Amino acid sequence: MTESDARPVWTATVLSLFPEMFPGPLGHSLAGRALAEGVWALESVDIRAFARDKHRSVDDTPFGGGAGMVMRPDVVDAAIRASHRGGPLIYLTPRGRLLDQERVKRLAAEGRATLLCGRFEGVDQRVLDAHDAEEISLGDFVLSGGEPAALMLMDAVVRLLPGVVGKEESLTEESFEWGLLEYPHYTRPQLWEGRAVPEVLLSGHHEKIRAWRACQAEQVTRQRRPDLWDRYVAANKAKEG
Repeated sequence: MTESDARPVWTATVLSLFPEMFPGPLGHSLAGRALAEGVWALESVDIRAFARDKHRSVDDTPFGGGAGMVMRPDVVDAAIRASHRGGPLIYLTPRGRLLDQERVKRLAAEGRATLLCGRFEGVDQRVLDAHDAEEISLGDFVLSGGEPAALMLMDAVVRLLPGVVGKEESLTEESFEWGLLEYPHYTRPQLWEGRAVPEVLLSGHHEKIRAWRACQAEQVTRQRRPDLWDRYVAANKAKEG
């Protein structure tokens, strides 16, 4: 048995009305190579295949009135029961808990996940409650459906899997790993359109470079994400106290 044979394969099962949207961009670059090499696996399931009438209806008008349509609980339930084989069942929705890097890391360690992609006005709440679905949001904005959000979540997870990213140390220096946004990066040419690379990065002095990067990460977090900065400060105070 080779090392790749022994390594557990992280598996994503995606329930969607548009399964042809997968793997989409995840079929390319590092994620695509890892998929071809069996580092992770993807199963896309057509929810419409579980419709029970000749019109393959998957939605109906909402009780209580209102615009739009709602995905039927009986159809979604049948798709979940046929496809969910362990791991968390995640429903991508703007009303969910905001996805963060800590949850992504736990998902990567959990081995598999089933992602439910809603359309129209969403999914009947009863089926979400019946299956104890975890509702996750990617931000305070609305998409046409859960598919783009599912692709983003999978990309975030897959790149953490062993062997996907060439230099694993690069993962430890990214935004959110230490509770801060990432410091700025520079490469050749050294002088571009009158803009120079900061001198400290050319010094070869590793301690000074680390200190500069830490200072930059703190500065950009404080300016752009005061919510993250407050949490970072509070966490450091808790460690000291």
